[in-house]
Amino acid sequence: MRHYIDIFINGYKGYASYLWHEITHPSVHNYFYALILVSLFFFLLEIIQPWRKQQPTFRKDFWLDFFYMFFNFFLFSLVVYNAASDLIVNLVNDTIRAVVSIDIQSMNPLRSLPMWAILLVGFFVRDFVQWWTHRLLHRIPKLWEYHKVHHSVEEMGFAAHLRYHWMETVVYRVLEYLPLALLGIGLYDFFIIHIFTLAVGHYNHSNISVSGRVTGTILSLLIGILVLTSSFDINGSAFNLLWEQIALLAGCAAVGYLLLGPLMKIIFNHPEMHIWHHALEIPSDRQYGINFGLTLAIWDYLFGTAYIPFDGRDIPLGFDDLDQFPQTFKGQVVHGFK
Repeated sequence: MRHYIDIFINGYKGYASYLWHEITHPSVHNYFYALILVSLFFFLLEIIQPWRKQQPTFRKDFWLDFFYMFFNFFLFSLVVYNAASDLIVNLVNDTIRAVVSIDIQSMNPLRSLPMWAILLVGFFVRDFVQWWTHRLLHRIPKLWEYHKVHHSVEEMGFAAHLRYHWMETVVYRVLEYLPLALLGIGLYDFFIIHIFTLAVGHYNHSNISVSGRVTGTILSLLIGILVLTSSFDINGSAFNLLWEQIALLAGCAAVGYLLLGPLMKIIFNHPEMHIWHHALEIPSDRQYGINFGLTLAIWDYLFGTAYIPFDGRDIPLGFDDLDQFPQTFKGQVVHGFK
């Protein structure tokens, strides 16, 4: 028992030290400032080229959503989640080892694969689990009461991405942990996956509209930059010469624009699709929701939950009893427990 108490206490101390280091050491590889940079990028896009031009730049509940961003990603982890998750993970691992004499972290079928392959598999598995979890949040009445916080958004913008009840973090992580652990991914996501899914989530909720060819080009360029920063190609030789680096990026951009572009809005979630997930009115035969994708849209097309009847730029958002839902952070945090 003392062992688990120490894990719980050290979880708080460790995360508090980590968060302080993040805040006091600005860097592009720093998650705290990466969140700020990604948010600033989409905020500027909303100012320069808004999709709903009549919507105010500082839309309704903008500052509430801004607070939710930092609460859910940092403060909640400091106050509750990080230490509790360390404790639960150790309890689960110890229980499994005691019952079946197996260390689930050692049961890694991907151990022989390169890191990029592990990250790719981890991303797809995590997103698939999250898609089903999202459906549960709509399907189970008690979970829906927590999920209402996210659907209480009435004017969509990038920061609405992170307006959600902290209980959702608990539900997602509990259901994600075992499949990711069995793959050797672990409880915590890698930095690149974190930032990528964060950026796509911000994009889905942003007041912007971008063609698939543009997003395909950007994604391909990001892949090219990752190759360059790792200084490694498929043959094991580095891109040392400037013309080789330029040629690689140009080739990536061309592939993204010509080949990936037309498929981007089928593969990935996007504002024109996600706006319908928040729609006030949905078809009666879809009473438990539509367009559940977080990062990838392919699951909705594969399982028949995709729905984009027309340009939904100006559709009303929310749910039926939204006028009775709490408008403050305090009221929303306690709502699901009533």
